[in-house]
Amino acid sequence: QVRLVESGGGSVQAGESLRLSCAASGLILSMNAMTWYRQAPGKSREVVAGISVGGNTNYADSVKGRFTISRDNAKKIVYLQMNSLKTEDTGVYYCREDAWGIWGQGTQVTVSS
Repeated sequence: QVRLVESGGGSVQAGESLRLSCAASGLILSMNAMTWYRQAPGKSREVVAGISVGGNTNYADSVKGRFTISRDNAKKIVYLQMNSLKTEDTGVYYCREDAWGIWGQGTQVTVSS
C-alpha cells in the first residue's frame, strides 16, 4: 500500500524559511514523479513544484527562485525547501505521487507579516 506523509509545516514570519518533507512508503521513489501542491483558504489546490523520475524540476511562477524541490531516493523522501516566505504562501501543502494519484494528508504552513 502506497502511503505519503508530509511534515515540516508550521507558523513563521515573512522572509523566513521552512523545509517540508514527504515520506513515501510502499513504492520505489526513484521510479515515481512527485509533485507538491498547496491549497490556500478559499482557493483551489494548485501545483507548487514537481520533480520527474530523471530529476527534472518545474515550479509555479509564484515560487520560482524561492522554493526548491528535491528527493532522496534512498530515504524515500521528497523535500520542498521554502525560502523568503511570503504571506501568500500560507496554505496546506500536499505531496502527490503522479502515476497513481496518491495524496498525503497535508501539512499546514502559515506565514505572517
